Amino acid sequence: MYDKITDPNAKCSALKVNPAIEQPNQVNKDFLQKPSKSKTLTINDFVSGILNKDRIILSQAITLVESSRYDHQEKAQKIIEQCLPFAGKSIRLGITGVPGVGKSTVIDVLGTSLTKTGHKVAVLAIDPSSERSKGSILGDKTRMEDLSTDPNAFIRPSPSAGSLGGVARKTREIIILCEAAGFDVVIVETVGVGQSEVVAHSMVDFFLLLQLANAGDELQGIKRGIMEMADAIAINKAEGENKQKAEIAAGQYRNALHLFPISESGWKPSVFTCSAYSQDNINLIWQTVNDYVIHTKANNYFYKKRNEQNLKILSESIDSHLKENFYTNPIIIKRITEAKKEILENQISAYVAAQKLIEVYFNNINKEEI
Repeated sequence: MYDKITDPNAKCSALKVNPAIEQPNQVNKDFLQKPSKSKTLTINDFVSGILNKDRIILSQAITLVESSRYDHQEKAQKIIEQCLPFAGKSIRLGITGVPGVGKSTVIDVLGTSLTKTGHKVAVLAIDPSSERSKGSILGDKTRMEDLSTDPNAFIRPSPSAGSLGGVARKTREIIILCEAAGFDVVIVETVGVGQSEVVAHSMVDFFLLLQLANAGDELQGIKRGIMEMADAIAINKAEGENKQKAEIAAGQYRNALHLFPISESGWKPSVFTCSAYSQDNINLIWQTVNDYVIHTKANNYFYKKRNEQNLKILSESIDSHLKENFYTNPIIIKRITEAKKEILENQISAYVAAQKLIEVYFNNINKEEI
């Protein structure tokens, strides 16, 4: 009996091993079909891939745009230049609000409802960067559970990297690439830093401000700044016991808006309550956006605003290139180290040191031209 139990070949052996279930291949077949990272894509490869709605190539192009390397930037600008004729056909929606107001959840519900009606939605979610480590969590995609798996949606988290206004420095260029890739709705979710949302407002067509009821924001909202920029104000999380409080807050914001003069667009900002949790009035957001677009296109303000935004990009690009050229100048790199040492030793003021560095920079440029 003992021999039968310990003998693996015996029919009644306790050591007999049943045939194992065939294990699946550990390598994803879809991964094998992806282009190899080692293959260097040409500018034409990038442009044709973007126009053919290849998400992988679109993501790689955005990575080039966000890169600080000179060769990457040079390549990215050529890609953007060729994609520009195919851009500009989307509706650009900016969504802002304090952290915790529910921006990502609102975008998830709104974006999903838009894709169900045939729209292609691109979401540019800007994550705040740490001042210490300069890193970002880039976790907005995890909070958009339905939209992140939607085949008609594209979500790209980007670090703010210290950019003013809660948006990444390259967001405008990324919008062009997304529009060229066929996305007709581009949503820009900002960090939500309060009254510093001017940059975000300058790159979208419609600016939505999400607020919370009974969170101390009613009086803050009356302050000029972000309230003047908002084309609509939605009091989110208006469900259950909080619904009545949200209605009261909405009334306070409507009264506050009467204090402001009518905007150049002639559009009167609307105020309403909504709930991403119960999906109440989420469709009203898109209806309001459509009403705004129809209104501003009729009086040509829509196109005037787009032109003004392009001119602003020109001035900002000049500032950016001058700053980059200044700090990468070999003479300035050497002189700025000396200036910092003199400032710390109280030998010179920071203002005088800055003025001297600028003079050295322009004198050096003039000599090179001669």
